[in-house]
Amino acid sequence: MSLQKVKPTTSSRRHLIKLNQKSLNLSKKPILKNKVRGLKNSSGRNHSGKITVFHKGGGVKKKYREINFSRTFNSTGIVCSLEHDPNRNAYIASVFDFISSDFFYILAPQNLKVGDIVKSGLEIEPSLGSSLPISGIPIGTPIYNVSPKVSKKSQISRSAGTFSIIKEKTEKYAIIELSSGEQRYISPKCFASVGEVSKELYFLTRLGKAGQSRWLNRRPTVRGVAMNPIDHPHGGGEGKKSGNSRTPWGKPNQRGKTSRSKNILRFKN
Repeated sequence: MSLQKVKPTTSSRRHLIKLNQKSLNLSKKPILKNKVRGLKNSSGRNHSGKITVFHKGGGVKKKYREINFSRTFNSTGIVCSLEHDPNRNAYIASVFDFISSDFFYILAPQNLKVGDIVKSGLEIEPSLGSSLPISGIPIGTPIYNVSPKVSKKSQISRSAGTFSIIKEKTEKYAIIELSSGEQRYISPKCFASVGEVSKELYFLTRLGKAGQSRWLNRRPTVRGVAMNPIDHPHGGGEGKKSGNSRTPWGKPNQRGKTSRSKNILRFKN
């Protein structure tokens, strides 16, 4: 996969940088129709219609693909297709399970191709895209789609290009290092998939124009200091006003300050 710049036929396409996906043979339509369902656009509003999340609304309609984030069962499957998912920045892969004769979607790792075999279970050999407990994966192996607790679905390292590294492993705990550099204690019984999440160059792409952000359900962001005093605590004043950082509701905004004193989080049973 490589980055692709287009001819500047318009002023917006001059700054457009996208991924060259022609070599991946992505399916244009979802193959698994029974794993696709409708998704309502809330536009950042709650059940009473009040805006609770700002800068959302007006995006194009999209349907949700149900991804299997709990591959803790014994299975052996073949990758049938690689597809684009409008709800996430990584590719997804449709897999046919030989044991249960069922289809499901998984997060596609880098270098996964149509026809590859992916497995899951307690006693399998680690291979690309396979899901198994951390206790069965060698130290230093990149993993993704990691479960934070034994009984939970996978939540760690699911974004495009991210992965975690197994640093240390014992019978009681395992230490993994995330892409951010943060280290975590988790149980060695937690499941993880071997590999790195696909679309690793996604962070280098550029939308090119404001309209493409609107397609993605993003509305313009307005600074508080540019508003009137009735609209935001930062508003009003002559020239550029300085003062305490506040939320739109007037509460102190301690942005960047966290209560975590150490860089290691312990797991809880």
